[in-house]
Amino acid sequence: MPPFRPEEHLASRVNRFVESAILRMSAKARALRAEGADVIMLTLGEPDFDTPEHIRKAACAAMEAGHTHYAPIPGLPELRAAIAEKLNRENGIAAREEEIVVTNGAKQAIANAILSVVDEGDEVILPAPYWVAYDGIIRLAGGRPVVLPGSFESGWRLSARQIASALTERSRLLIINTPCNPSGTVASPTELQAIANIVRAHPDLMVLSDEIYEYIVFDDARHISIAALPGMKARTITVNGFSKGFAMTGWRLGYAAAAAPIARAMVKMQGAITAGANAFVQKAAVTALKGSREAVEAMRQTYQQRRDEVMARLETLPLVRAHRPEGTFYVLLDISMLLARARDDLPKDDVTFCDWLLEHHHLALTPGSAFGVPGSVRISFATSQELLDAGLNRLAAAIEAYVQA
Repeated sequence: MPPFRPEEHLASRVNRFVESAILRMSAKARALRAEGADVIMLTLGEPDFDTPEHIRKAACAAMEAGHTHYAPIPGLPELRAAIAEKLNRENGIAAREEEIVVTNGAKQAIANAILSVVDEGDEVILPAPYWVAYDGIIRLAGGRPVVLPGSFESGWRLSARQIASALTERSRLLIINTPCNPSGTVASPTELQAIANIVRAHPDLMVLSDEIYEYIVFDDARHISIAALPGMKARTITVNGFSKGFAMTGWRLGYAAAAAPIARAMVKMQGAITAGANAFVQKAAVTALKGSREAVEAMRQTYQQRRDEVMARLETLPLVRAHRPEGTFYVLLDISMLLARARDDLPKDDVTFCDWLLEHHHLALTPGSAFGVPGSVRISFATSQELLDAGLNRLAAAIEAYVQA
């Protein structure tokens, strides 16, 4: 009998996933650091701030009060009520408590939603650039991602015309992310209204609206929830969470708001895979929603200052270009002109460029191919200004070496 090979017995669905470029680059950077290299990582979308003190204290108090047991799968009633009230007040979504599902992070809310409404062979419209996890979850559900290519020339903006031209009778879900990771664009009221008109005209199409960066918007940009538009609440699954705006990434708490039948399906899905989110974290989340937003605003202002300084520096670099982010803490840098100058022994695509940048200049960025926009790289400015300055110095030196090669 031949030796047993575990790798030959993996489920076929494993092959539907491609390794996350963000995690791959982060792992390579950490490995170099372990070897003693001074690596600057501008890859992860994780706030460099601690969770605000009043939220931390609320979690400690909840633990001391005994909230350390299993929580209901849909979430604690007081948190679901607080989320519904928040959606009504801040987003204009007439949400009810029974339409809220609290999850172990926003990623689980996205997975719950897609697994609840997408069947084998269904089409999911995915405008690029898009967050890396969407594609894999769609494939896990047996769906077919229909990627709509974005362009620098269009400002990476959502195109209602592209969406309309991609629809078929198998279209079941449209995913939108505003403010957008990785481009930093914020959909305008006009853009969202045009998309809503298209969605309402299709017999079976729904929207998954990922709004995790809603509190990180700059200048005159204003976040709008598509579910608040006429006729869209029943067709929309709104996903959000506490990780970005409240600097609560490690707390793993997200939520979704959807029509009650879909919310119940998501609860069923969550109960089969995990369970209710951490009870004392949910208690702290009530404090986050109902308490002071002073720290949230201070973080937003800091991100805006960093955005301005990063853009001022990028504008001095040759053969690269970027649109000014309207939100999030990312810049999507177009390097297509730089790659076109590549010598035979230099990278000719964004993936190998990022590998070269890490190996030769000890700077970790994320290739745009991971977000459906090859020929670009994502820079995260969710880190200190000191590290940003040092990282941009390394990028400038890399570009100079690249041009002179």
